[in-house]
Amino acid sequence: MTIQYTVAPCPLGYMLLAAGERGLQKLSLGDSEAALLEEFAATNADAERQRDDAALGKWRGAITAFLEGAQPLLGLPLDIAGSAFQRKVWRELRAIPAGETRSYSAIAAAIGQPTAARAVANACARNPAAILIPCHRAVRRDGSLGGYRWGIERKRALLAREREYQRSPR
Repeated sequence: MTIQYTVAPCPLGYMLLAAGERGLQKLSLGDSEAALLEEFAATNADAERQRDDAALGKWRGAITAFLEGAQPLLGLPLDIAGSAFQRKVWRELRAIPAGETRSYSAIAAAIGQPTAARAVANACARNPAAILIPCHRAVRRDGSLGGYRWGIERKRALLAREREYQRSPR
C-alpha cells in the first residue's frame, strides 16, 4: 500500500496530511516537521510512504484556508480505518456544528450508548484526522476542554476560529 503525504506549516504549527487512493487517512498537527514525520513513519512502517506535496496541495490549501478563517472546511474525502464504535463516534463528531461542543457523555448518548463516555474519549484520542474529524468539539460534562491529542492550546484555537467564522458574515 502506498500512502502519499505532505508536511507544511499552518496557523497551528505544522500539519501532516496523508492520503491513499480513496481519500485522506491522516491529518496530524504538531510543533515541527521532524516530529510529525517521525510519528508518521512509526505508525505506517508497513506502508510505502511517498511525499507528494503537489498531489495533496488542493486539500492542504483547503485546510490552511479554513485555519486562516478564509472559508469553511467542506467535506473532504476520508478513508479512515477504525472500529465500528470509533466510526460511530467519529460520525457523531462530524455532525456537531462548527463552533459548538458536546460532552463526551452527550456524544455517548447520541450514539445509543449512554454509559460509554470514557470509550468516546478514547475514540477521540485515537482519531487519526485532526480537524477533519472534529474531536476538538468534544468536552467534559462541565464544559471544560479536557484533553486533546494535538495539544489543548490547539483545541482552544480551533474552537475560537470556528466560533469567529460562524459570527462573521461571509
